[in-house]
Amino acid sequence: MPEYSTSKPKILLHACCGTCALYPYFLLEKDFDVTLFYYNPNIYPGKEYIKRLEGIKIISKKYSILLITGKYENKKWLSLTADFKDDPEGGRRCTLCFDMRLDKTARTAKKLGFDFFGTTLTISPHKNYEIINSIGMRLASAEGINFYENNLKKMNGFKKTMDLSKELDLYRQNYCGCIYSMK
Repeated sequence: MPEYSTSKPKILLHACCGTCALYPYFLLEKDFDVTLFYYNPNIYPGKEYIKRLEGIKIISKKYSILLITGKYENKKWLSLTADFKDDPEGGRRCTLCFDMRLDKTARTAKKLGFDFFGTTLTISPHKNYEIINSIGMRLASAEGINFYENNLKKMNGFKKTMDLSKELDLYRQNYCGCIYSMK
């Protein structure tokens, strides 16, 4: 008779803020042991980065979710995306940004022994889930780790996460996060 493990697979879930992490966490925690990963070198200015970090710390503490915080590498992000600063939202700059954040998430997940990595970025109605998932799948193949492919905005995911954040009175930003999206 085969032996079955009672433990859930471990997933490192990249999150851009506390608000966007809420619904995805509740969706995934049924099947995964979820750890949140806050790595967002795109966020500008530094005080905005701190506000979003504080929001994710609130939900980490309230729901006893492990949280890993990556290094704030805004200068590296600016250098990476400088040639695309005039691109419209959703253009090449955003694809590079997704790639940078998911690459760090995949490498961190692999290094720390997670079974999967994923992201909350697909909860936003302003983000292209097909591009995000394609980057995730490419990085999963390169790193030899599983990627949790998703479209979290399906079945009112964005509305659900907004409602949950209102209940907790979490800070909600009014732009994507980078200096170029402030306009």
